Amino acid sequence: MTVRLRPHHLLCMLTFVGKGYTAAFTENYIRIAARLSAGEDILVVEGPDDVCAPMLGEPGMHCLDRSVTDRDRKASDAVEALLKHPAAPGASLCPSADFLQRMRDAFSTGSIREGCARCEWSPLCTGIASAGFDGVLVVAPDSQPPHGSA
Repeated sequence: MTVRLRPHHLLCMLTFVGKGYTAAFTENYIRIAARLSAGEDILVVEGPDDVCAPMLGEPGMHCLDRSVTDRDRKASDAVEALLKHPAAPGASLCPSADFLQRMRDAFSTGSIREGCARCEWSPLCTGIASAGFDGVLVVAPDSQPPHGSA
């Protein structure tokens, strides 16, 4: 299977620690984090993605707002510049240890955070990055404990 992510969610996944807009959103994102951590590939999509799914029927849903599509464009451009690999809709990415490390290093320095502008979660994400990404739920597949281990 493949996880469908819009470009700015490539940044959000780096600091996801189990907090979100609603319980349904958070539970869904925890499942997505587990899939990414198990090594499922990412398909970059335009507009609402697998993360947005629980929010699509909610009042005040912002997934189609121009500000969010602007975040997507900025995130896509920044990630492409960093990775020297397409990150626009249609691109496929693998959440490998190298990918996550390069992304988190760049996130920590702020060099790929253009897509985070005016995001209400930005202060939380900054704190998580400052703490060395402690407690994040998307981890490299090869850093997972063996099945059945603690």
